[in-house]
Amino acid sequence: MKLNELRDNPGAARRKKRVARGPGSGKGKTAGRGIKGQKARSGVAIRAYEGGQMPLYRRLPKRGFNKPNRLEFAVVNLGLIQKFVEAGRLDPAQTITEDAIVAAGITRRKRDGIRVLAKGEIAVALRLEVTGASKAAVQAVEKAGGTITLAPAPAAAAE
Repeated sequence: MKLNELRDNPGAARRKKRVARGPGSGKGKTAGRGIKGQKARSGVAIRAYEGGQMPLYRRLPKRGFNKPNRLEFAVVNLGLIQKFVEAGRLDPAQTITEDAIVAAGITRRKRDGIRVLAKGEIAVALRLEVTGASKAAVQAVEKAGGTITLAPAPAAAAE
């Protein structure tokens, strides 16, 4: 195979639609935009416009509240920790900190801390040091002979 013989897979590349190229093209004159009006002009983006009617996003009531400075935790399940211990990516003999969890690749980033949930089984006695844990996760780790130490969560951005 030579460079000049390289081709795309059949059907991978579609040809560009060429509009306004005369009446024989089938997309001549108005270029498929109809006649006059706002959408026949260039530079128009009417997303939620409903022709003067009250738009849907204004007809529906607003509900709830999103706290702007809320804390977001990276969630890790016990079953996943167990799998990484069995694979040898986490050392059960040492204290497993949030940095160790990120370094092992269980989660990509800490965010405002790591919260451990009880999904899955844990069979090894572990010493975990994390920001948060569910009651069921704490019970499961203690039942296996380990401990969970909860570090304080960082204060919310600006309260």
